[in-house]
Amino acid sequence: MAQQYSRQYNIKDAKHHESAYDRKVKELEEELSTTKYNKKTQGHIGLVKAKLAKIKEEYQRKAASKGKGEGFSIKRTGDATAIIVGFPSVGKSTLLNAITNANSPVGAYAFTTLTCIPGLMEYNHAKIQVLDVPGIVEGAATGRGRGKEVLACAQSADLVIILLDVFHPEHIDVVKKEIFETGLRINQKPPQVKIAKKLRGGIDLGLTVKLTKINEEAIKSILKELRLDNSSVVIREDITDDQLIDAIEGNKKYVPGITVLNKIDMVDKDELERVKDTVNPDICISAEDKLNTEALKGLIFKKLEFMRIYCKEQGKKADMGVPLIMRKGSTLRDVCMKLHKDFVNKFRFARIWGKSVKFEGMVLRKLEHVVQDNDIVEIHVS
Repeated sequence: MAQQYSRQYNIKDAKHHESAYDRKVKELEEELSTTKYNKKTQGHIGLVKAKLAKIKEEYQRKAASKGKGEGFSIKRTGDATAIIVGFPSVGKSTLLNAITNANSPVGAYAFTTLTCIPGLMEYNHAKIQVLDVPGIVEGAATGRGRGKEVLACAQSADLVIILLDVFHPEHIDVVKKEIFETGLRINQKPPQVKIAKKLRGGIDLGLTVKLTKINEEAIKSILKELRLDNSSVVIREDITDDQLIDAIEGNKKYVPGITVLNKIDMVDKDELERVKDTVNPDICISAEDKLNTEALKGLIFKKLEFMRIYCKEQGKKADMGVPLIMRKGSTLRDVCMKLHKDFVNKFRFARIWGKSVKFEGMVLRKLEHVVQDNDIVEIHVS
């Protein structure tokens, strides 16, 4: 079936090309939805998912070569960038105005925002760029309703805020699906899978854990479908078939996300609890009344895993009033780059006081040293 479709897919007319793509995707998705999952069908389901991933990747690669799907042109600023994603008229512009210095157009109708509007949110000394983009709809990942521009913009963000209307909790599944289709993985970590191609010898599979969500037959079916007939694979965690496909493709972006339920001032307590049970939001707000918007700022700060690094000049006390805002996992190299790009080339050593060193004032000569929250850093350059 895959070979037959491959021949059909190589047609010149773009409209027929897209319709062939749409038909095949629909066919495979229907097959997935109607196949009952159990141990006997694991291999087949994995194979269908691999076929689906392969034709989507091929379509996206061809679309990219024609210049399709480019994002909005926004200059990144601040310590991190967050993007508000949701259906039209869920209150994205109102929320942006409530938590930043932006003045995004607001209207009680769909598609008020036609471009990407940035705002700057300041919280605990951090400056966070927040982007308000046009609402997405079902089919956004394949270009419907400017969806490709919106989701391409999301690819460059450090945090995704999914904003939902309390009257439309059913939107949650559509929004998450479109985000997933564009290659973003929200609140996930890259799967612990190592794959190396070989010239011959078939598939060597090494497992360091017991797998409960996928069996070896499914793993080998997926590997073969994605042209890894000869490969060495080591799996170090209990993964799903989707995670295996992600590891093979190697082009996914893993970012934190927050699900926000908006307009809670417009429903009673019982209805709110019913909706909360459906969508399981991280926080409930009213952007219009600025209800819980300060708490949302704190949640954004926490999700971005910021650290405060205090800089010190030689022979002087550290400036404890204005910290340097860094992300968790940052190194001395990152600190130097944020202070001044020349500091990396001129770096001699650093003295550090704090949790990242064994003793206070320890001298570090390697830029790869990972700093920790509340460290005091004294950079010495030539």
